[in-house]
Amino acid sequence: MVTGVLAAALLWTAGCSSGDSSAGSAGGDAAVPSRAATSSPSGQAPGESAPPAKGSVKVLRTVAEGLDSPWGLAPIPGGGLLVASRDKATITHVDERTGKKTELGTVPGVAPEGEGGLLGIALSPDFASDHMVYAYFTSASDNRIVRMLYDPRKPAGRQLGAPDTVFKGIPKGFIHNGGRIAFGPDRMLYAGTGEAGDKGLSQDLKSLGGKILRLTPEGEPAPGNPFPGSPVYSYGHRNVQGLAWDGKQRLFASEFGQNTWDELNAIKPGDNYGWPEAEGRSGEAKFHDPLAQWGTDEASPSGLAHAGGSLWMAGLKGQRLWRIPLKGTEASAEPQAFLTGEFGRLRTVVPAGGNRLWLVTSNTDGRGNPKKGDDRILELEVT
Repeated sequence: MVTGVLAAALLWTAGCSSGDSSAGSAGGDAAVPSRAATSSPSGQAPGESAPPAKGSVKVLRTVAEGLDSPWGLAPIPGGGLLVASRDKATITHVDERTGKKTELGTVPGVAPEGEGGLLGIALSPDFASDHMVYAYFTSASDNRIVRMLYDPRKPAGRQLGAPDTVFKGIPKGFIHNGGRIAFGPDRMLYAGTGEAGDKGLSQDLKSLGGKILRLTPEGEPAPGNPFPGSPVYSYGHRNVQGLAWDGKQRLFASEFGQNTWDELNAIKPGDNYGWPEAEGRSGEAKFHDPLAQWGTDEASPSGLAHAGGSLWMAGLKGQRLWRIPLKGTEASAEPQAFLTGEFGRLRTVVPAGGNRLWLVTSNTDGRGNPKKGDDRILELEVT
């Protein structure tokens, strides 16, 4: 277990946006100029083919309804979905064929407040044998990552074992807690963190805030990390809530901007992504510019998935699903929006195999306008 080096004080700064809404107010309704999505020029990957410039999205069905503040989603090999409730601190099994929901149990130690609570979940790369579920959550003192044994043979509500803390000390705040975790193709554990409302943490390599972390499954700094002995993989981030790899094992991440630009970034180990000195593209050599950027009222990106040669990015305040076709680590065409306003805020998007995606709405988190059936998991077919 690795302990974080600094704890962030709770700080709500004037003009600082909510990590879930991007725009200036806590409710996400501050007026900001509308800015069209823009992508960087393509062509960095000669020999790689790009998908068609235009794609499509078809909603196949509603998989489940009546979810309370859903955040993380983890498909189980062989069938079934695990979904985490941010505010109830529970993990629920959803039968994707029938929509039946079975509560596994409550994760102890979660302290939901603001944007904090039970956030991302991920399955161990050896889940078939060890049955371990990893979770990123906000405690009374920090954000941390734990793992728990999942035993479906036990009665409902008692299927989660006691949490084993594998990593702690990530700064917490009322806002900007990051929270997405995922195991990469290298079997290492990646975590997107936020700067907890303290902008200075993002550029501080001694802090775990405003970073992408790369860890072993036991919570140690992963071998080959760019800063020896450190879990930090990249820095200069504001609030990372989306992580995805393409077919060539390249990592991409989405993050919230403040009042100007939300970002989609191609992640390179050790690179500085600019916050708070840069928001969106700066053109400065010392910062890694995003491959695409959006006005904050059109995105507020949380989840991210790769399917069919494109990245698919879920927007909260933007209430739409963005498609970003790729050629290498560049966008090969302008981003394309789908489902605008149809299902409200969109939190998490996860590959469902082939050209399908699981999509999770986020209207019961205190910032949306819940309708009958919210929140829900949708199955999409995309091209």
